[in-house]
Amino acid sequence: MKKRRLGNSELYVSELGFGCMSLPQDKKAAEEIIEIALQAGINFFDTADLYEDGNNERLLGSLLAGHRDKLILATKVGNKMNPDGNSWSWDPSRQHIATAVKESLRRLQTDYIDLYQLHGGMMEDDVDETIDALESLKKEGLIRQYGISSIRPNVIERFLQKSAAVSVMMQYSLLDRRPEEWFSMISDFGASVITRGTLAKGFLTLDGVHRAEKTNGFGTYTANELVETLTVLNEKTEDIHASAIAFNLSNPAVSTVLVGASSNKQLLDSVVAYEEGADASVLQALQNAVKLDQYQEHRTEL
Repeated sequence: MKKRRLGNSELYVSELGFGCMSLPQDKKAAEEIIEIALQAGINFFDTADLYEDGNNERLLGSLLAGHRDKLILATKVGNKMNPDGNSWSWDPSRQHIATAVKESLRRLQTDYIDLYQLHGGMMEDDVDETIDALESLKKEGLIRQYGISSIRPNVIERFLQKSAAVSVMMQYSLLDRRPEEWFSMISDFGASVITRGTLAKGFLTLDGVHRAEKTNGFGTYTANELVETLTVLNEKTEDIHASAIAFNLSNPAVSTVLVGASSNKQLLDSVVAYEEGADASVLQALQNAVKLDQYQEHRTEL
């Protein structure tokens, strides 16, 4: 599997990354999925301290312990679980980050985190304090690089302006092209994009039309628009799953596309789709058949 450089960093990540949020909590089932990912050449694994109240990190740490030196391990910080155990609050403070990173390191069974990502952000945040806390973790050797996971252009731009962040995680797919407007800005700051939602909740798979017929739409697509659009897309490509992954990777601002899996088949399907790829002419035809929406809120002037 090919690798791409993450921003201006020394980190090189597999073009297909594994998003661990949907990893089953059953250890044996999860172990089989992780083994498939490793055999396929996936070296980038992304989780968050919030997922399953830390249990996702704990599970991943136990499964990857014997492969740590070959992997790029990413997690996120900023959402603090409330005492009720059912809700969380936003806390990007230095104190919380300093405490949370140690807990993540313990759960992940590692001495360092390759990519530590701010798990959101608001313009009301004391961004200087947050960035200073992340820079301190780099100096201590607890993290190698840091980035941000956000879909708010104004938050992203301010964070990149003031920091040495190397990545921005954004929801991006053929059915949600809003981030494209900001890709050049992200690249200009020396960062690259990590895409989540690459398969648009499964709509960009061979089962997508069937799924769409049971939903109320997606993004700005109404239920009818979604079915009609997916029907057209499937007419223009023999494998929409392969084309969806190839579409995201066709933009040079993107370093890796995340796919999740709760079963062996789901991950194998994505690995096969990645390997299949798609011709540029097919990708252009698909691009012409979908909307080019823009973020309506949290905007900034380019």
